[in-house]
Amino acid sequence: MKSTILFYLLFSTLLSSALFLNSCTEETHVNEDAPLYICPMDCEDGKKYQEDSGCPVCGMHLKIEEKSSKIKEENLGIPSASIFNLSSKWKTQNDETIELKELKGDVLVVVMIYTSCKAACPRLVADMRNIQRKVDNKEVKYVLVSIDPTVDTPKRLKEFAIENEMDNDQWVFLQGKIDDVREFSNVLAVKYKQISPLDFSHSNIISVFDKSGVLQYQQEGLGVSNEITVSKIIELTE
Repeated sequence: MKSTILFYLLFSTLLSSALFLNSCTEETHVNEDAPLYICPMDCEDGKKYQEDSGCPVCGMHLKIEEKSSKIKEENLGIPSASIFNLSSKWKTQNDETIELKELKGDVLVVVMIYTSCKAACPRLVADMRNIQRKVDNKEVKYVLVSIDPTVDTPKRLKEFAIENEMDNDQWVFLQGKIDDVREFSNVLAVKYKQISPLDFSHSNIISVFDKSGVLQYQQEGLGVSNEITVSKIIELTE
């Protein structure tokens, strides 16, 4: 009788151990097919992450690592620090959907504004027009990104471009999704905050990117001397 009881106790112990080991194996199994994530700006030199919890350095949303050879071919020649690595899609003043990499090949002068602004933005726009006149080069695009995409629809951006005599191929106005606008502002180190239904406080920064989308220079302030900015733009077009 005792030997029978001991046999059952031993059998139960072995069975429990087997079930426990099997459970642990299942819980710790790593799915090799699961996607890996990377920072669009490659802040940690190629480091890959198991989930999109945000880049610990710049705070941007991570993107799925691109394994397709076709995608790699399309991105060939784009530096890791280029804004052309961002996958966000934008609407232009002509209601066309584009990605930033479609601007590759031109020097970019970028500013973030909103069209209903009555204080800083008109001066930023005037600064951009002043820079454009001094540079006078068709290989430069002047990009104005709205921080108020709800109000600044493509139609409104088109009206603003016409009102300010900025309605030609050199001027690109962009409306994006709120998260994409925030992500882009982080790249430019532009801070903005909505302080009322129609007003924002924001940084006054004009950024210059080379033809491969890498940030080269920033001008901060309103109505400041733009001689260095103009010189840098001309240098990048040569």
